[in-house]
Amino acid sequence: MATRSLWHPAFWPSWGVVFVLYLLSWLPLSVKHSLATRLGKLLHRKLKSRTRAVSANLAACFPDMPEDERQQLVEDAFVSCAMGVFESIHSWWRDTRQWQLDAEVVGVEHLQDAIARNRGVLLIGGHYSILDLALPLVGYNLTKPGYMYRPNNNPVIDRMIEKGRRRYFGIQPFNKRQLKDMIGFLQEGGQVWYGCDQDFGGKTELFVPFFGVETGCISTPTYVARESGASVICVSHLRTPEGNYRIEFSPIQETFGQDPEQDARIWNGFIEQAIRQYPDQYLWLHKRFKTRPEGAAPIYS
Repeated sequence: MATRSLWHPAFWPSWGVVFVLYLLSWLPLSVKHSLATRLGKLLHRKLKSRTRAVSANLAACFPDMPEDERQQLVEDAFVSCAMGVFESIHSWWRDTRQWQLDAEVVGVEHLQDAIARNRGVLLIGGHYSILDLALPLVGYNLTKPGYMYRPNNNPVIDRMIEKGRRRYFGIQPFNKRQLKDMIGFLQEGGQVWYGCDQDFGGKTELFVPFFGVETGCISTPTYVARESGASVICVSHLRTPEGNYRIEFSPIQETFGQDPEQDARIWNGFIEQAIRQYPDQYLWLHKRFKTRPEGAAPIYS
C-alpha cells in the first residue's frame, strides 16, 4: 500500500498542531513557565485515567508517603511534564546554547575517560520530564552523539520531533530496527543515549526491583554493550530549584554486558537515585508496572 504524502488532507490537522507549537516556541520563557503550570494542573484534573496511573505509580514506589503529600506530587508530576513539553518545543526551534553552557555537569570526568577509550559509550538514560531538551544538554558534552528512539505513529508529528532533535551536533538517530547500525556506530567511537526504562509488554525478559517493586525490563542494553564493546555510563538530566539544569554521568560500569539481571539492577538503581532527588521529574504518566511477574497482583485497576 502506497504511503500517503505528508501533505495529504488527512494530515492537515497535524500540520495545524505543528504550526501552533511553533508559535508557542517563540513565547518568552516566563510565559512558557506560566502556561506550563496552568496546563499541567488542567491536565491533572481532566485526564482522569492518566491521573489514576500516576497515583498508582507513586503509591507503589512511595508507600510510606502521606496521602496528601502524594496527591500533591501527582499534580506536580503533571506540571513538570507540561514544563517538559514547552522545553521540548523550545529545543526544536529556538536557541538552547545558553542552557547548554549554564548546565551543571557532574561526573564529566567519567564521560571523558570513557570517550578516551575510543570504543564507544552507551549512555543508559531514563525518561525524565525535560524530555527532548535532554538531547542538546547531554549532546553538548559528547564528541560523536547519537540516540535511540521510537518513531511517532503520526508521520507529521514524527517529522517535527525528529527534525527538531537533529538540529544539534550532527546527532545520529537509531530506531529499534537499527540495532546493528547503532552497534557499528558505537564501535566507531560514537556515544549513544538509550532510555530503556519503559514497559515493553510481551518483550519483557526479566524482573528486577525498582523502588522495591519487581519491574519488567529487557536485556537489549546488555546485548548492545556486549556486542559493541562500548563503555557503559548511566546519565540523568534534571531541573534544579534555581531554574538551571543538572546533568550527571555515573562512573563507567566496568562489568556491564555480562549479566542482564545485574545490568538492569544497575540502571534501575541509578534512575531510582535520580528520582529521589526530584520525585516530580520522572515520567510517571507512563504505566511502568503494567507487565507483572506471574502471580503478582496488578498495579493498575
